[in-house]
Amino acid sequence: MLIKNLKALCAGLGVVLLAGCSTVSLDEPQGLCAPGGANTSPRSGDYACPEPAPAPRYVPPARDPAPESAPEPAPFQTRPIQLPGQAADQPRPGAGAGNAGAVRLALLLPMNSSSLGGAADAVRAGFMASVERDGAGVDVELVPTSDSTDDALASYSRAAASHDVVVGPLARPAVSALVASGALGRPTVALNHPDPRGNLPRGMVVAGLSIEDEARQAADWAAREHPHGRVLILTSNAAWAQRAAAAFEARWNELGHTGQRFALPSSGGRVDPAAMGELKMRLDVDPPELLFGALDVVELRQVRAQTGTAIPCYVGSAGNPGRTPGMGLPELDGLRVVDLPWVVRPDNRAVMMYPRPLETEQSLTMTRLYALGIDAFLVARELALRPGSAFVIDGVTGHLEVGRDGVLRRREAMAVYRDGNFEPVDASP
Repeated sequence: MLIKNLKALCAGLGVVLLAGCSTVSLDEPQGLCAPGGANTSPRSGDYACPEPAPAPRYVPPARDPAPESAPEPAPFQTRPIQLPGQAADQPRPGAGAGNAGAVRLALLLPMNSSSLGGAADAVRAGFMASVERDGAGVDVELVPTSDSTDDALASYSRAAASHDVVVGPLARPAVSALVASGALGRPTVALNHPDPRGNLPRGMVVAGLSIEDEARQAADWAAREHPHGRVLILTSNAAWAQRAAAAFEARWNELGHTGQRFALPSSGGRVDPAAMGELKMRLDVDPPELLFGALDVVELRQVRAQTGTAIPCYVGSAGNPGRTPGMGLPELDGLRVVDLPWVVRPDNRAVMMYPRPLETEQSLTMTRLYALGIDAFLVARELALRPGSAFVIDGVTGHLEVGRDGVLRRREAMAVYRDGNFEPVDASP
C-alpha cells in the first residue's frame, strides 16, 4: 500500500511538472504540450492542455516501481524490407548490424527523470505500438536520458552518430538547447516546441502539440459558423491561458473580426466570485454571439453553470471534459471542442488501427502523449524513407502535413460535447 501511495504521489508531481496542460496540460508549467500543446519545460508551454483535475499517472505494466533500478528496455527490432531503389541483397549504406538494410531510429526520452518519467513512458508506449503495426524494416533503439539538458544533448550526439533519424528530445529546455547548439547531426523529430519559437534548423521537424495552434483552429471554426459575430474571450490568469487567448485573438483579428477579452482570475480552481458576477451582468446586458474559453474544465464548468449554455462556446483541449457516456455534464452541453482524434473520435479510421494502452484510467494528458508517440513514429519513418519530400499523414493527433521546408502543420479534430459524448464536426478547412 505504501509503494502504491508513493507511486500515485510521484505520478501527480510528474503531471504537474509536465502540464502545470493539453492537454492537459503538458504545457503548464513544464510545457510538454506546447499547448500539442506536447511539451516539457519549466515555463508554460504550448499542447494544448491543462488537466482539469488530478488523474492517475500513466503506468505501463512493465515499469518497475523504482525507475532508477529498472532494467533498460531492449531495442525494438522488426524484419527489414527492401527500400526503394535498393537491391534485395544490397545492405543500406551505414546500416547497423541489427537488421541489414533497416532504417535505424533512435527514440530519445527522459526515462530516468523523476518528474518526466511518466510522460516518457506514455510516449514510448505509443511509439512502440506504432512500430508494432507499421515498423517493417525499422530498427528502434530507446536512448534514455535524465532531467539534465547536458545529458540530453550528449545522448543526442551519440544517437545521431549511429542512427538515420532521431526522435526527441521531449523536454522543452532540451529542444531549445538543441536548436541553439546548431548541432543537428541527423533528421530529427522534436517532441516539443523550442522556446522561443522561430526558424528551425534544417532537418528538424517539430511534432509537439500546441495550445496556440488549437486556439487558432478554434478561431477558424468559429468564424465559419459566425461570419459576422462578436466574440468575448474568457481567460484565467494562468500563463498557458493567456497564450491561448492571445493566439485566438490574433487569428480572429486576421480574419477581419472583432472581439474583447474578459479576465476571470481563479485560485485553487475557484473562479473569483466578483468577476463571475460581472461576467453574468455583461452577458445579460450585451451578449456576444460567441465565447472562446481559455479555461480549464473546472473553471469552465463554474462559468457555464452561472451563465448558461445559450451562447456558443469554443475551447481547446484544455477545456475538454473527456468522454463519459451516460454521465454527461449538462452545463457543458453544446461545447465546441478542438482536440486530438485519439481523444474525441474513437471511431476515426486511423485511431481504430492502434491499440489502446492497458492502463484504462490514465489521464487525458498521458492519453495525448501516447497518441503523440504513435504519430512521432509515422513522421520519423517518412523522414527516413523520403528525405526532403513533402508528405501527409492522417494520424491519431490530427491531419499532419509536412512541407519540403520541414514545417509540420496539424489540423486536429473538432467535436461538439453532448451528454458525455462527442458529435463529430467536419474539420476540413
